[in-house]
Amino acid sequence: MEEELMKRNHVAVWPRHGSALRAFAATWLALVALGCAAPGDEAGGDASAELVRTADPFARGYTEEDFPRLRELADGVYSYEALRSAGNQRFTTVSMFVVTDEGVLVADGQGNVAETQRLIDHIASVTDYPITHVVICSDHGDHTAGNSAFPADAEFIAHPTSASVLEATAANPFRPEDAPPVMVPTRLVDEREVLELGGRTIEILFLGRAHTGGDLVVHLPEEDILFMSEAYLHRVFPAMRTAYPSEWVAMIERAQAMGAGTYVPGHGFVDSPEVLREELEVFRQAVVQVIEESRRLHGQGLGLEEAQARADFGELGDWWLSESQAARAIQQVYAELDGMLPPMD
Repeated sequence: MEEELMKRNHVAVWPRHGSALRAFAATWLALVALGCAAPGDEAGGDASAELVRTADPFARGYTEEDFPRLRELADGVYSYEALRSAGNQRFTTVSMFVVTDEGVLVADGQGNVAETQRLIDHIASVTDYPITHVVICSDHGDHTAGNSAFPADAEFIAHPTSASVLEATAANPFRPEDAPPVMVPTRLVDEREVLELGGRTIEILFLGRAHTGGDLVVHLPEEDILFMSEAYLHRVFPAMRTAYPSEWVAMIERAQAMGAGTYVPGHGFVDSPEVLREELEVFRQAVVQVIEESRRLHGQGLGLEEAQARADFGELGDWWLSESQAARAIQQVYAELDGMLPPMD
């Protein structure tokens, strides 16, 4: 299986984890990056001018066979990008995992059991250490519906708001009998929890309500990495189905104030650290733009349906998923302006 996976472009998979093998892996990955990058990808040097800034994998020159992608962000820290569909559009859902001598921590699963098992298989191709912790950064189904594939004895960590959502889902009397089990969190993080795992310091933080209301981030201070899950949608139109629009902006600004070297999104591509920092600000401005355009229409006294029909987002309207998400985003901003969103507990 490993040999087959290693033949795939953009999937950096190597033998079992260990210090000597990590050194080999870093060298191997560097060679892959120089020789196998897809059109428009960062491939060493200053290639940012050639990067196609979009969440559309095919506009970037990828094919279905290029996924999933593993990237080593730091020693023993990996991002995992798998393709999913929204209507007729394909884009990535991003997970992150951290390998330690005491076990593996995963930040966000995938959208169903098969896809999450695929993530687990890729983790197993990197290390023999078991998955011991799963951080539920987003409680949405595209990040949690496959969580039953993880080891049952793993610790599932979530914010209390997300825990309530998952508990309600598990208790839903109309839930299909053949639906996979909902993994209810076993550990709650209100604001900050620090894990010392295999000599690594891993911070689990709540920086404020954003995409879901229970948004957690995973911070690796020594590696200078912040996994933001769905609070950061890289070139994906701000999806606001359960969002807190103005609080989302404030949450991003708190993340930016941390000055991390690498910000990892929950959707969109894991580009170079420099590009990811730039794009986080671009995304913050996109959320602001959605709020300001909705506020403008609301201030003119337009009803929701008319506002949805007349909204003008300019270039933002060309972002991936704009057709399916723009109307719902306006609805959520209207709800915020009308005082209809629940207050923070």
